[in-house]
Parts: sequence; structure tokens; C-alpha cells
Amino acid sequence: MTSPVNYTLIDNIGVITIDSPPVNALSQAVRQGIMEALDVADSDASEAVVIICDGRTFIAGADISEFGKPLKDPWLPEVVNRIEATDKPVIAAIHGTALGGGFEVALSAHYRCAVAGAKVGLPEVKLGLLPGAGGTQRTPRLAGIEAALQLMTSGVPIAAARAMEVGLIDRIVAGDLREGAMAWAKELVADGVKPRRTSDQDIPAYDAAIFDGYRATLAKRARGQIAPQYIVDCVEGAATLSFAAGLALERSKFAELMEGEQSAALRHFFFAERQAAKVDGLSKDTPTRAVESVGVIGGGTMGGGIAMSFANAGIPVTLIEISDDALARGLSIIERNYAGSVKRGKLSEAKAAACRALISGATDYAALAEVDMVIEAVFEDPQLKQEIFAKLDGVCKQGAVLATNTSYQDVDAIAAATRRPEDVIGMHFFSPAHIMKLLEVVRGENTADDVLATCMQLAKRIRKVPVVSRVCYGFIGNRMLQPYGQQSQLLLLEGATPEQVDGAMESWGMAMGPLRVFDLAGLDIGYKARAALSDEQKGDPATYRVPDRLVEAGRLGQKSGSGFYTYDENRKPTPDPIVHEIIENAAADLGIERRKISDEEIVERLISALVDEGRKIVDEGIAQRSSDIDVVYVYGYGFPAHRGGPMFYADSV
Repeated sequence: MTSPVNYTLIDNIGVITIDSPPVNALSQAVRQGIMEALDVADSDASEAVVIICDGRTFIAGADISEFGKPLKDPWLPEVVNRIEATDKPVIAAIHGTALGGGFEVALSAHYRCAVAGAKVGLPEVKLGLLPGAGGTQRTPRLAGIEAALQLMTSGVPIAAARAMEVGLIDRIVAGDLREGAMAWAKELVADGVKPRRTSDQDIPAYDAAIFDGYRATLAKRARGQIAPQYIVDCVEGAATLSFAAGLALERSKFAELMEGEQSAALRHFFFAERQAAKVDGLSKDTPTRAVESVGVIGGGTMGGGIAMSFANAGIPVTLIEISDDALARGLSIIERNYAGSVKRGKLSEAKAAACRALISGATDYAALAEVDMVIEAVFEDPQLKQEIFAKLDGVCKQGAVLATNTSYQDVDAIAAATRRPEDVIGMHFFSPAHIMKLLEVVRGENTADDVLATCMQLAKRIRKVPVVSRVCYGFIGNRMLQPYGQQSQLLLLEGATPEQVDGAMESWGMAMGPLRVFDLAGLDIGYKARAALSDEQKGDPATYRVPDRLVEAGRLGQKSGSGFYTYDENRKPTPDPIVHEIIENAAADLGIERRKISDEEIVERLISALVDEGRKIVDEGIAQRSSDIDVVYVYGYGFPAHRGGPMFYADSV
């Protein structure tokens, strides 16, 4: 087999070129090739060595095809130590991204240069791991303790300019990277520069209190996760131990994490997210429809967020409302959201202004005559949605994609209101739509393949994670939320308090407990939905008696300042004795005897409710695969990623 690593002597510079498409991942062949190239460089006439990559990127990390398999020699720690030990100056030349093990290769070089558009990072924490080839020891020696902790515990890559600012990169190359790296290598040789080994460098001055400060912050920000805390331990080891002892600590912590449940869960989720984008039975070469303009019907919180999602991706949006006043309110919501993004540093003022300029408004459906896609985002009234789609059928051009953002309703019934059901699809965004990553793509009985392919492709363009669902009430996420929510109501009646239920789930790892979620969404939504159902359809009165009484008492959730909790002006929840009384009275009316309930019982019952419904959804073919459900619940409902999603968690226990 031809090696993916090539070595060439050019003048007095040895050039190691890695060419292993698509991302030059650190496969065994790449690792072996680097070692063999260094052996040649040791014995030839080269006076310095450049490590560079062909293709679109530097080494973008580990070879994911090797995950879960026995490692083959040489291990990456051997490779990076071999690079650093080389007696000739070694220069890493970076373009694209240098991530994980790829950046550890660069850190083990004696000098680093990069093009201005390059990014570097150590994202192992996102897989429940830590850098295991010296990253936790070399990074703080170059960048200092705080920058190293930030880079590794966040897992977020940084731009070349920032990397140079903190000392991780020595030079930014303008123009051709290979030419620039070669010129710099010759300059270093001419200046008589020797290898500068990172392991020999001292840690820059730091405040020892930083370690406990980070541990406390991470205990809140990454609740329940082990890897971020182990990263702090290793960086502290870099500061307090010899380099060799620090490496030994790093390896032991890495091995423990690699064999642990959390990394297994996060690695499962890594693959689950990628699998979710694949549609069974849909050919990769299925054509897609061009979507260069979009209409959004409904300028409320959801509609405004959807409009922002497209504008943020550079796609012009026409927002439709029923009146000038309603349209002005909708556009003002968008204006406030952009102002908030600027204030939080998420967008520059210039970028926010450019995005705002892409959103226009109208009160006449005729404004949608030439758009490529329309997304309806009005409230959950099936008759209203059918009326809207009948109008769209008469107004929109042939080939336009007609999408509904419904959370629950029958997409097929909505499509039947048109003469082109093949163009109709569900695109269920999650609130706030311009922030939340999940998009449930609901495939109707008659949805055309090219419409489905278009929406899956478009989801990536607007930076969403798409998951396909078939049609049923609530699709994947909200259908599972029903038994989960019902179980939370039974727990209240049987003896738990709202704060105990939410506290148990949040301590277990959920971003937000179920009752706080219901308050956030608005208790009146479920109340109105139940009003259209028969008693038989509503099911056991115990599963909705308390929220019904809260709504009838004017407690609609956060929007009214009270629901299962009372909220202050900052929306901070406070337990309310009035709610406890409502719960106790409802239990008495239903003849339910209250008892002490443990946190363990709360977690077991609620997770079991999710999993049982999830299994039905897979069995019925609503979801393509159980891992898709995990993606829905991690991205849409705050399920802890380090537990892998409800279905993976159930299998693991």
C-alpha cells in the first residue's frame, strides 16, 4: 500500500507531507508514515523539517473509524514524543483546522506557523475525553494556565490570530503556506536556531487559586461531567509536576475516561448525530430544490426565531402577519433578539445589521408568490393551518416547498388542504428557533423525495441538526414528552413537590426539570390542546388535573409570572405554597394517598416513561432508528449528552 505520508528533501529542508483525505485523520498508516519520515530526516542532509498537509486541512484529529478498536502501534504519544525529540528544528505548517491529536502533533513540533484562516483546538472534552498525547502538558507551557484551561474545557477551537496571541502559534503566513513555511524554515536554519522543545519550557506565572475556581465553575457549567474536571487535574499537574510525571498523570486519566461510561455515551452520540442526517431509502444523489428565499407566516417568538435562522445564513426572508400592528410587533421581537446577540458578543453590530436587512415584512400573501419555501408558524389550530395552506396553494409558485412548523398536528391533513401534497413537509423548530440546534423534519405520506432531501440539506445550511420523523401526534420529541409529563404529574399527586421533581432530574443531568420546562413553554398551550379532545382522548384525569387548575387560577407559566413556580423579573423560579396546596387538594379529590418519594424513584419513573414511548416510536417506524431519538432528546430537550440520550442510557443500564 502507498503510504499517506510522503517525505521529500528540498534544498536543505525535509518536507513531511500528509495526504490522507478527507481530513488527514491520524490513522495508523499516518502515524506510521510520520515515524518513518522522521527516520529518513534524521539521516539525510536536511537541516530542518516541515510537517504540512495536502488537501483542505491540517490533521483534523483522530481517525474515528478506529474508535472502540484495539490501538495499533505506533500510538500517538510515541509519535509526538518522537517529533519533539528530533535534533533538527521541526516546523508545523497549519491550514484549515488542527484539532485534537492533530494539534498535539503541532504542539510537539518546535515551531508553528499557520495561515490566517486556520483554527486550532483540543475538543476531546466533547467526547468525554482529554488530550491524551501531551496536550494537557504542552498547552499550558506555551499559552499559560488560563488559556489552556479555557481551550480544553470548552473544546471550542480558536482562530490563528488568537492562537498566536496566547503563544500557541509563532507566525501567521500570508500567501502560500508551503512557500511561507519553507522560507521560514530556511530563515531559522540561517539564524542557527536549535530545536525549542515545549517540554523544556517553564509554565508562565499563574495564581494557584485558578484551579479550584475552574473546578467550581465547571461543576455548574458541565454538571456531572468527569472529563472537564480531569482536564483541570492534568493542567494542575503540568504546573506542579515534572513533565514526565505530568504525562503519566495525563495517560492514566485518559485511559480511565476512555474506558468509562461517559465517553462511551458521548462517542455514541457523536456517531448518532452523523447517522441522523442519513435518510433510509433516500439516494445520496437525490436532486434538491434551490432555496434562496423564504417566507415565514407568523411573527411571534417562534416565527421570528425561524426568520432569524435563515437570515443568519444569508437567506432573505419575508415575514407575514395579519395586520400592520402585528407585523411591527414581530419585527420588533427580531430587533430585540439581534440587539441581545450583539450585547452578548455573539454577533458584531455589522453582522446583526446585515442579517436584519434580509428580513422584510408584509400583510398580504401575494408577497410570497416567488419565494422558494414557506414555513407556517402560527399557533396550534389545525383548522387555521389548513386554511393557510389552502391559501398558499393558490399563491405560491409551482415547486415551492410548503412547510409547517407544527409541534403536534397531522402533517398529512395539512397537506390535504393543497393540490400539491408532495410539496408539503413538517419542519419543527425548537424555541428559541434561532438558537436551538434541533430540527425535526416530518415526512408526510406524500412528501416528495426531493423535498425531503432539500430540507435535510437546508438544515445544515442554517446550522441545525435534522432528524427525520414520520407523522404521528407530537412526532418524536413531543410524543415522548407526553408520558414523561404525565408521570411528573402523577409524582406530584403521590407526594413529590415541583422543586423535588425538578431538582432530582437536574441533579441527574437534565438541563431543566419537567415542570420548569412546562412553565417555560406555557401551561395554557396544553390546556387549549386538551380542550379539543374527548375525555377518552385526554386519558387519566390525574395526569392533567394540576396543570388545568393552575391555568384556571391564572398561572400560565413564566409568561404570566407564575405556574408551577412564581417568577421574579429575571424569571428566577421560587417554590410557591399555593401550588403545594393546589396539588394536595387535587390528590384528595382524586382519592390519591400521598407518601414520601425518593429522588431515585423520580428519575427512574421519568426516564422509563421516555424510553418506553421511544421504543414504541421505533417499532412503529416513526423514527428511523433509536439513536435518532437520542439526538432529538439531547438537542431538543436538554437530556445530558454524557448519558448518551434516553435510548442509549436505557441500553447501558
